[in-house]
Amino acid sequence: MTEGSLASARLLVFRVGTLACAADVDQVREILPRLPTTRIPGAPPVVAGLVNVRGTLVTVVEGWRALGLPPPSPLPSPEAGPAGSTIILELGKGEDAGEGGGGTGETSKQLIGFTVDEVMDMLAVGETTLEDRKGLPGVDPTLVRAVGRHNGELFIVLDVAALLGPILPS
Repeated sequence: MTEGSLASARLLVFRVGTLACAADVDQVREILPRLPTTRIPGAPPVVAGLVNVRGTLVTVVEGWRALGLPPPSPLPSPEAGPAGSTIILELGKGEDAGEGGGGTGETSKQLIGFTVDEVMDMLAVGETTLEDRKGLPGVDPTLVRAVGRHNGELFIVLDVAALLGPILPS
């Protein structure tokens, strides 16, 4: 990844467990309080369930599970209600198909929810320095586009398509 590929990006910075992450604002449809989900029988553990967002059913993914992090402690109790936020992301199916994909070049958009502990900030890439993704202990490098630093804190810019694409229903 080159720094230029994110040169004009705006990023939403959020926390999942102790890990500060960011996603391109253009992929964020909205940020909602953490929504209670309806479990999907047979779904993998990374899928928290479904939520109804103004008439649209959206699959919600547990952020900590998708990133391979340890479970939050303490786990939220059902009586207290879910803590944190659900970020509704918009992904284009087949957006990594590239040239010669044999299609019409159009991508259909699909919504997916991603649970986070805290939404921290929105910033333009010019406000921070992005570096290559090398040397990130404990984080799968295929899920990271870059590493940044803002106000002295490191964060990773997620490759949302690589992270959530395999989880999306066909």
